[in-house]
Amino acid sequence: MLEQTIWAIHPGKGGAAEDLFLRRNVIAIGWPSMGDLSQFGDREAYKAAFAEAHPGEKPGAIPTKAGQLYRFVHEMQLGDLVVCPLKLVREVRIGKITGEYQHLPNVDARYPNTRKVEWLKGVPRTSFSQGALYEMGAALTLFQISSHADEVMALLEGRQPEPIDEEAEIAEITSDIEEQTRDYVLKQLARRLKGHPFEDFVAHLLEKMGYRTRVSAVGTDHGIDIIAHRDELGFEPPLVKVQVKSSEGSIGEPVVSALYGKVGEKEFGLLVTLGSLTKQAVDFAFSKGNLRLIDGDELVHLIFAHYEELDPRYQGMIPLKRVYVPEAVSEE
Repeated sequence: MLEQTIWAIHPGKGGAAEDLFLRRNVIAIGWPSMGDLSQFGDREAYKAAFAEAHPGEKPGAIPTKAGQLYRFVHEMQLGDLVVCPLKLVREVRIGKITGEYQHLPNVDARYPNTRKVEWLKGVPRTSFSQGALYEMGAALTLFQISSHADEVMALLEGRQPEPIDEEAEIAEITSDIEEQTRDYVLKQLARRLKGHPFEDFVAHLLEKMGYRTRVSAVGTDHGIDIIAHRDELGFEPPLVKVQVKSSEGSIGEPVVSALYGKVGEKEFGLLVTLGSLTKQAVDFAFSKGNLRLIDGDELVHLIFAHYEELDPRYQGMIPLKRVYVPEAVSEE
C-alpha cells in the first residue's frame, strides 16, 4: 500500500499563477477575501467564514470550497508530494512540501495563501496515462491524488509505471464526460422548462426532426399535449399524439396505458419524459407497434443530434460546444 500522500493543485485559471509557483518555489491558492486562513480552526469555522466573505456564493458550493482551504492549511503535511499540471509548458511539475502555511498578500495579492515547495522534477504530460491526466484535471483547485498515485511515484523515481489497460481507462473517461453532459442538459431542462414551457420545447425539437406540431393551450389537460404530423394541414396519416412529462421521477405503466387509450387505430402515441421509465411501462410499449417512449437519456441524444438547429433561446438555456474526446479502439 502506497503511504506517500500526493496532492494535486491547479495554478489558477489558465495557469495564471504558474510563474509565481516556479519563480518563488511555492504553491498557492486564492480567495484573498478570506484573509489569513490560519485564524480559523475547524471545518465549520472555515465554512462560516467563507459564507460571510462570499455572500453571493451558492450554498451547495460553500463546503467544497471552504474544505479546500482547510485542507491546504491543516491537512497538508511537510514531506507530502504535490503535482501541478502546467499549461504554458505542457508538463506536470512534481514537488515536495517543505513549508507550513503562510499568508503573504504582499507577494501576490491574487494568491496570498502559500506553502513553500521544493520542485523535484518536471514530467511531460505525454508521459502520463490518459487516466492520470484526467484525474489531475479535476475541477477542484486542490485535491488528493488517489487512483494514479503509484504512476506519479514511478515517474518521479524514473521508473516505468506498471502497465495499465489504457483503452479501458479511455472508455471510462469518455463515458464519464458523456454522463456529466447528459446530467447537465437534463438539469437545465428540469430547472428552466417545467410544465407548458417543456411542451413547447418538445414541439420545437419535433419540428427540427421534420414534423409540424400543434401544442395544447395553457391550462387544458386532455392527456395529449402535442399533435404532430408531416403534412401542412395535419389531415394525412400518420398522426402522432404526444404526452410530455417534465417531472424527473419514473413513469409507470398506468400513465403509458392511459396515453395509449387516446390513440386511434391509425394513429401513433409518443410519451416524452425528463425522467425514467419502469420496466412495466417499457414492456407495455414494446407490445404496441404504434407506441413509442422517450426517457431523459434518449431525449438528450435527440438534443445532441439536432442541437445546431435549435432556436438560440434554447441553445442559451443549455449552452454546449462541440469537442473531441478520446475513443477506445478495440483490437478487433
